[in-house]
Amino acid sequence: MQLNHLNLCVNDLAEARLLFETALDFQTIEQKGQALAVLSDQHGFTLTLSDVRRFGGETPVVYPRGFHVGFFRETQGEVDSAYARLLAAGIASEPAPRAMHGSYGFYFTALGGLLFEIACPVA
Repeated sequence: MQLNHLNLCVNDLAEARLLFETALDFQTIEQKGQALAVLSDQHGFTLTLSDVRRFGGETPVVYPRGFHVGFFRETQGEVDSAYARLLAAGIASEPAPRAMHGSYGFYFTALGGLLFEIACPVA
């Protein structure tokens, strides 16, 4: 079985799309008004971002403690580059990438409190 796509409910569709495109290397395939955007990464994974208000959901979206979205990079240089882009955009902050639970990476919070992780294996 292979994961085909994930729908992530967000408070601000434009902000979420900008984050995924500019900092996380996704490309928008399709946008359906202000309700949802369909994005893809360079590995064939499809991410759907949906504005929770357009589907009758509660705002703001609150994800449970410990919920996070993780991204895998192949090298420490790629992790450092992602951190630098997020830092320059005012999104990431300390702590910087470091060795953690068998990998090298960092966490950051964006989109109203959603936790993200970017990491690579330690060589």
